[in-house]
Amino acid sequence: MLFEIIILVLTTIVGYYLYAYKRIHTHFEQRGVKFIPGVPLFGNVLGLTFLKKHFFDELDDVYNAFPNERYVGFLEFTLPVILVRDPELIKTIVVKDFDHFTDHREILSEELDPLFAGSLLLMKGEKWHDMRTTLSPAFTSSKMKYILPLMSDITNNIVEYLYEQQGQDIDVDDLMRRYTTDVIASAAFGLQVNSLKDRDNQFHKMGNELFDLTIRQRLLFILVTQFPQFGKKLGIRIFSDRAYDFFSNIVATSMEYRKREKIERPDMKYIQLLIEAKREWTPEEITSQAFIFFFAGFETSASALVMAIHELALNPAIQDKLYQECRKYKEHRVLAFENLTEMKYLDAVINGILRKWSPAIILDRTCTKAYELPPPRPDPRREVKPGDILYNSVNSIHMDPKYWADPHKFDPDRFLEENKVKIKPFTFTPFGGGPRACIGVRYAMMMLKVLLFNIILNLKIIKTSKTSEIIKLKPHNFNIRAVNGTFVRFEKRILE
Repeated sequence: MLFEIIILVLTTIVGYYLYAYKRIHTHFEQRGVKFIPGVPLFGNVLGLTFLKKHFFDELDDVYNAFPNERYVGFLEFTLPVILVRDPELIKTIVVKDFDHFTDHREILSEELDPLFAGSLLLMKGEKWHDMRTTLSPAFTSSKMKYILPLMSDITNNIVEYLYEQQGQDIDVDDLMRRYTTDVIASAAFGLQVNSLKDRDNQFHKMGNELFDLTIRQRLLFILVTQFPQFGKKLGIRIFSDRAYDFFSNIVATSMEYRKREKIERPDMKYIQLLIEAKREWTPEEITSQAFIFFFAGFETSASALVMAIHELALNPAIQDKLYQECRKYKEHRVLAFENLTEMKYLDAVINGILRKWSPAIILDRTCTKAYELPPPRPDPRREVKPGDILYNSVNSIHMDPKYWADPHKFDPDRFLEENKVKIKPFTFTPFGGGPRACIGVRYAMMMLKVLLFNIILNLKIIKTSKTSEIIKLKPHNFNIRAVNGTFVRFEKRILE
């Protein structure tokens, strides 16, 4: 019986591959799109599948294989994707002709994984527009000004902790994720969390659970994204019931507490906006937005901060230049809201990190209305049909020497006022572009600036024997982390 099952499975896989091979190769060949055939079943992501390469590296290999093409074919297992290389074309897709590409790719089914699939990130059409309109007031400058003191209080906890740990090698990956945990808990949910003292708090544990997928979860993720109908029939879910229950309880408890105690806090009132919206959102939809706020902010902001600390440890001259700017605003040892736009070098340092180590990797779009791409070279235009997937390159363009001299060099000066005019539009898109650009860009930038300001003002970042001199990405789908982690020491400054 077991032998018969094995034969059936193998026959099904081979049969499907023969069908898929013909379908995906024909998909590109008929359109005159160049592509690398890849490995049967795995396409261009064999290394990623077995955690030998990062997703960015797999994309970059295909991106660099055809330097004269506007776009090329990328095989994500058996899914054919158009990988767009040309910044001008990316601009056209995400801005000018946005009405043809309004949606992100449907990664998971809303029926099975409502937390992720029901969020703003994956909402479609008018429903997405209504939700975006509902949540936009949470990210205005006035709201950012109110939550700045909350962020400053949490950064003070970080600085005090590092004072106590002088002379010790610090695991920066862990530290930065504790920082983003506390900021999100406070700013979005109105909860006081100190992950440095309560090291096993549920917020922090949930963040690690969401981003450190088990082998089983990885396999299920591949299955449901490549064979969605099959996944639906089997009722496969990626995120656990525990995760759904956690966010449902947080939302319900937060709203009940606010209402009962009549609490007014200077935060974004993210959940409150959903409750008070003109359109009635279901409890499940509200929970999904709370989830995606945590999901988007926990890892991406933390990884940017980790890479910033790592690069500053390797580049003491840049660190010293940043310190000299921070000293000008040291009167109260906190960064006033009005100073956020004045600190040009701090802004340049962060942009330098987001260019070299952008958490974005790609800007995916799904064609929602028939569209003709310009030719990949001087040939007829190519039709893109509804349902076709496009990946607009982010990191590969960020690291393309055609647009960035010495791209592997961390050089904040590229982003100083006098040099910004030299940057070609849409060659720097860490937060996306067009109507579906990241809604939380102000929040994310402020989270990065406040912590870096306070760390650099009060502490020197010192590289140690455990600090990798050359940063290489740890193989992963999306997380931006150094292969051997990021370990540095912090030394208290003597303020003048």
